[in-house]
Amino acid sequence: MEPRDYMELAVSVMKDSMAEPRDDGKLSPFVGAVLVKPNGSMDQACRGELRDGDHAEFTLLERKNRDNRLDGSVLYVTLEPCAPGARGERKLSCAERVVLARIKKVYVGVADPDPLVDRRGIKYLQDHGVEVVMFDRDLQEAISNVNQPFFDQALERAQQAAIEADEPTSLSTLDQATVGALSDLDASALNLYRARAKIQPKVGTRAFEERLAQQGVLTMDAAGVFRPSAFGLMLFGTHPRAAIPQAGLLATIRYPDGRVETRDFEGPLVLIPEALEDWLEGKLPHVISRNRMERETVQELPFEVVREAVVNALVHRDYDVEGAKCQLSVDADTVVVRSPGRPVPPITIAQLQAFNAPMLSRNPRLHYTFAKMRLAEERGLGLNSLAQQAKKHGLPLPRYQWDDPYLILTLFRSADAAIAVLPAHVVESMSSSQAVGWKWFAAAGVATSSEYATAMSVGVRTARRHLAAFVELGLARTEGTGPSTVYRTL
Repeated sequence: MEPRDYMELAVSVMKDSMAEPRDDGKLSPFVGAVLVKPNGSMDQACRGELRDGDHAEFTLLERKNRDNRLDGSVLYVTLEPCAPGARGERKLSCAERVVLARIKKVYVGVADPDPLVDRRGIKYLQDHGVEVVMFDRDLQEAISNVNQPFFDQALERAQQAAIEADEPTSLSTLDQATVGALSDLDASALNLYRARAKIQPKVGTRAFEERLAQQGVLTMDAAGVFRPSAFGLMLFGTHPRAAIPQAGLLATIRYPDGRVETRDFEGPLVLIPEALEDWLEGKLPHVISRNRMERETVQELPFEVVREAVVNALVHRDYDVEGAKCQLSVDADTVVVRSPGRPVPPITIAQLQAFNAPMLSRNPRLHYTFAKMRLAEERGLGLNSLAQQAKKHGLPLPRYQWDDPYLILTLFRSADAAIAVLPAHVVESMSSSQAVGWKWFAAAGVATSSEYATAMSVGVRTARRHLAAFVELGLARTEGTGPSTVYRTL
């Protein structure tokens, strides 16, 4: 069996989970786990299988394999293992049990959606030498669909959670930091969040502050006074960069006539997307006017795509990279978004470029807030919308690159931009028919020679020559061999 087979088995086992009977109406997640031992033997378990409330990992490791050596085994589990103290319990967590069992590799379905727990179990495993791989994206979506009622209670679970471990697993140096006072928060930002997230308590009330504390946006000091966390100050602070210089967004527009216009967005993160839209309104069409009269068609990049890219950068960047800020650059052909930090492990740039990266957030507390404001996908990285919007408007697929310390996302503003951004010597080496073919291929992203031949109305041999030329020029790569060879843009 291949890893995908075990993932599918874990999802199947998940559906047999037993709901824990509770008087408080708290829902239990559906969780399935599969353990593959070095000798090839296998065990499986679901939540509540042998006793109400028992986690699937506990059942699998402690009840079914308590006396067995599990060194080098591989675990497949549909929900992130709980981290030390994350549930406010003085019990050994599932993540600790995995480490103590010397399991070498864990495939995780989805991260726990609770903003106080999300990714801490995964981080604990990684910090203790366990390799973590996420399930394929389609299986993640299946797991999320089954567990949606449970996920909807994430905030209620957070309300009862208390990080009691002496050294709770930290995702960032800013994770436990407390900065400033409530007076440092912007009232308009808080009111916008309250309206978008449909929160009943009014801003300024104790109930509203408790709600923010549940999300880790506020923390309580020894005197019982709420103060902003570092992430809370970034989200809602009037001047967050005064305390956290790497917060915010730097934007630049380069016009065809040589003019340059800049804007620094330094206020609350939750206000930046709309402030950016107001600033760019009426400007993007003018930027693309360099060759407008010469082009047969000009398909303008929707602002929704720009917003998605910027929100991803603000939410998922590595804020421990202190000397770099999120940046937006606009010119006649592209919109480029630079986000400090590599993708959060185990996500790779190749997965991002294939638009099938698993759902995982670097900064769950930021992500949760933006998702509640409907500015970010609830669990994903916005990859689906980026790719779908590009295809819908006939634009080249967005391109991810790494240039230390930035993850760079390039959005193309027109079909012609696929050619305009290429180095001159590359364009000169192409025939006119290859240039036309490249514009189609840049929008398709992936194709076989027969698909290219059909789209371009050429013979299969010609299609192969064109695609081979793209590979030789460093614009594409191949997957597979023979007639089944697939070509994918770089």
